[in-house]
Amino acid sequence: MVIQDPNNYWEQLERLEKLIRASELKAGVVFSFHSLILGIFVDRIKTLSYLFEEGIIPKIGIICWMFFVLLSVFYCFKCFKPQIERGYEKNVFFFSDAVYKFGSIEEYTQYLIEICGSQQKLYEQLGQQIHAESKIIDGKFKCVHSSIKYFAISFVFAVLVIIYWIFTLF
Repeated sequence: MVIQDPNNYWEQLERLEKLIRASELKAGVVFSFHSLILGIFVDRIKTLSYLFEEGIIPKIGIICWMFFVLLSVFYCFKCFKPQIERGYEKNVFFFSDAVYKFGSIEEYTQYLIEICGSQQKLYEQLGQQIHAESKIIDGKFKCVHSSIKYFAISFVFAVLVIIYWIFTLF
C-alpha cells in the first residue's frame, strides 16, 4: 500500500467546510435580495394596490411572483438546515457522535487515541467524514441552485407586473 499523508484528508475536510460556508452565503444573498424586493413591494403597496383592481392579468402575475418567492425562500431555509444522514458507523470526527455515541469523555478519548494510533482506522474515519460532508454539501448546493432558479423566475414575474403597471399609467 502507498504511504498516505493524513494532511491530505484534513485539507479535504477543510475545503469541504469552506464549500459549506459558500453555499450558505449564497443562500443568504438570495434571501437578502428577496427581503429587499419584498420590502420595496410593501413600501409601495398603496401605489400598486390598484393593480389588484385592474383585472386578472396583474393578479395572476402577483400570485405567480409570490409563489416563486416562497419556493425560493423555502430552498434558502432548506440550505441552512443541516441534512445529516445517520447511516454511518460512529466516527470520532463527527460532532454528534463525539457527544452521544461514545459515553463518557474518558471513553471518547480512549477511542480517539485508538483511532489516531492506527493509520488504517484513522484513514477510514477521515474518509467516512469526507463522504458524509460531501453528501451534506451536495444537498446544500442543490438547494442553492433551486433557490436561485426560483428567484430568477420570481424576478421575471415581478418585471412583468412592473411593465404592466407602467403601461397602465399611459
